[in-house]
Amino acid sequence: MIQNRNNARRSNIYSLTDLNSFFRLFLSVAAAFTSPAAPKTSTALEANRRDALAQIAAVGAAFVPLSANAIRDNDTVKYLGGGAVVDLNNANVRVYLKMPGLYPTIAGKIVTNGPYANVGDVYKIPGLSSKEQEVIKKYESRFTVTTPQADYVVDKFNNGLYR
Repeated sequence: MIQNRNNARRSNIYSLTDLNSFFRLFLSVAAAFTSPAAPKTSTALEANRRDALAQIAAVGAAFVPLSANAIRDNDTVKYLGGGAVVDLNNANVRVYLKMPGLYPTIAGKIVTNGPYANVGDVYKIPGLSSKEQEVIKKYESRFTVTTPQADYVVDKFNNGLYR
C-alpha cells in the first residue's frame, strides 16, 4: 500500500497539468519584468535636442588638437644612452656609468656645465684636472653634441631612478 502511494506521487509530479501550470507561472513572472512594447514617437523637443547636441559635438571636434602635431621621437633619442654614442647636451648623468672612470665625478661636471657647441668644449669645463681630461679623451669618439631639448635637459641631473 505504501508502495502504491509513492508510485502515485511520482506519476503526479510529471503530469501535464503540473507542467502547464509551471509554464504559465514562468511566463507571468517573465512578463512582470519586461516593459510593454509600445511604439515610441519622436517629439519636436527631442528632435531639437538631437540637432543641438550634434552641432555642439561638431564644434567641439573642431577645437580638439591633432595628435600628429606632437613630437613623439626625434633624432637625439638614439644618443641618450641606448647606443654607443652619447649626446653631451641631453644625456642623463647615469649614462656615463657605461664608461668606466667618468661616473660620478666627471659625469657630474659634464652634465652641469653644458650646453656645449661642440665636443671640444667639454675640455673647457672649469676645474677639470689633466687626469680627468685624459679620461674624457679616452671616450671622446663616443660623444656627440645636438641641440638641447627641454624634455631631456630636465632629467639630466636626476631621472628619478633610485636603486
